[in-house]
Amino acid sequence: MGKPAKDMFDPKVFLAKVGMGKAILGYRKNKIIFAQGEVAESVFYVQKGRVKLTVISEQGKEAVVGILEPGQFFGEGCLNGRPLRIGTSMAMEDCVITSITKDAMNAVLDGEPKFSELFMAYLLTRNGRIEEDLVDQLFNSSEKRLARLLLLLAHFGKDGPPRPVLAAISQETLAEMIGTTRSRVSFFMNKFRKLGLIDYNGTIKVHNSLLNAVLHDKPHIAADRAVDRE
Repeated sequence: MGKPAKDMFDPKVFLAKVGMGKAILGYRKNKIIFAQGEVAESVFYVQKGRVKLTVISEQGKEAVVGILEPGQFFGEGCLNGRPLRIGTSMAMEDCVITSITKDAMNAVLDGEPKFSELFMAYLLTRNGRIEEDLVDQLFNSSEKRLARLLLLLAHFGKDGPPRPVLAAISQETLAEMIGTTRSRVSFFMNKFRKLGLIDYNGTIKVHNSLLNAVLHDKPHIAADRAVDRE
């Protein structure tokens, strides 16, 4: 006898197909997926491309709070009763996005343990990243925060070789993500390049030496902590 159909459920296949309450959407570069203040009624999943999440304060100041890649969810705040979007999501490059209505998302979470495991793993990873970011902001210099961000964007510590960081991630975006100025990011990027920690020509190629510098708190990364903190 074959396995019951429920045992054959594949979360990745489910997310890649159109179905009840699901749509597969294409977004061109720089297109808004949802805007801050809009009604929140769907969860999204990145199939292809990168998505930037931003928040605008009451004073009109914009901050980048995340860059999402394939395999990541966003907009899940609607599941805990949040009626409006608290930020804006925008395609950084041509993207393919799965949209799942709140009702459809709750149904698959209740009915499919494998999907629940996938979603829970995402939530735990995201919460761990938030905690690490908070510690980073509290205790590290802006130089070291930039080094850590480049390592994360290049996928150090994940399966497979490090990836180049796309040129679409500008110095302004990097500055917003680590809480400093574009001029400081430019200064540190040039410094990292001169030290041989990165290559920076169209895309950013991060070398293992940058990881070693961060892990071992080398002087050229850790120095001037009080001066660099902004």
